[in-house]
Amino acid sequence: MLRPLLLIAVILALGLSVLGADYAAGQATLVATYAIAGLGLVIIVGQAGQITLGQGALVALGAYAETLLAMRGVPPVLSVPAAVALGAAGGALASLPARRLGGLYFAMSTLAFALIVEEMLVRWTSLTRGGAGLSVPTLAWGGMRVDTPLAQMLVSLAALMLAWLACRRLLAGRSGRAWRAVREDEIAAAEACGIDVAATKLRAFVLGGALAGLAGALYAHWIGFISPEQFGLMFSFELLMLVFIGGARHLSGALWGALVIVSLPQLIALLRDVLPGEWSRSAGLETVLFGAVIVAMVLLRPQGLASASGGAQASVRKGTED
Repeated sequence: MLRPLLLIAVILALGLSVLGADYAAGQATLVATYAIAGLGLVIIVGQAGQITLGQGALVALGAYAETLLAMRGVPPVLSVPAAVALGAAGGALASLPARRLGGLYFAMSTLAFALIVEEMLVRWTSLTRGGAGLSVPTLAWGGMRVDTPLAQMLVSLAALMLAWLACRRLLAGRSGRAWRAVREDEIAAAEACGIDVAATKLRAFVLGGALAGLAGALYAHWIGFISPEQFGLMFSFELLMLVFIGGARHLSGALWGALVIVSLPQLIALLRDVLPGEWSRSAGLETVLFGAVIVAMVLLRPQGLASASGGAQASVRKGTED
């Protein structure tokens, strides 16, 4: 985790010197939020070996739960755990087809789950206001208000650190070993080790959903406004790219991937300024450059950026894979 934290410090320093403290704090907040959601995917994809295309929907459940409770004056000490619980329940629901389906078929079932959640958020206008969206109140409790970029960054980084430590402890224990056994060979894990494969997958999705719910709650307060299109399929694919770019089998991969996903649009915007006139005005240039950079990174580092870390490899030998 040391290298990604050093990279965050470098980005913060650059942001402070070029664009100011508020911008740097805002970007660090976004990186921490994406990294928390990415940790959930590291558990589901990298440890338990299940492909999911619906992680964006679980983030949406957490964001809407936190927003709706905060709008009614519920303090964050209750609303945030409720958002985490709803994300975990969504993860459990999304994992049910895994009892009968596997591989691509199960991935398609999670895609259907994401579509159902998005459609529900659009059509349940009496609760979500549909496409009009909801304004998110400032995160506040008692006399404390998290209403500055610096305060939001500190809260998000603290949440990321707690989530990281919890995941690391789980991966080093019995649950982590069971997830890795199921990932390598489900039949052998069940017959030779007596592992309940269905329950093991369920635990991975519940934890992944809980982390997504936490990320959604923090994201809602950071962005200040939520609507269903923010959590569509592109968001789920973005999170999946995050974990593959960073390294699906390492906890640090979530942070590396979040750094890339958050930084790329900023770098592409700067690149547009230096391109010749016609190129810089081309429609869809950001999408093309974003895709090209992603493909290049996957080709050059197929196991993810975290796979180059000697510390991570040492952790793999110890079974923690951080």
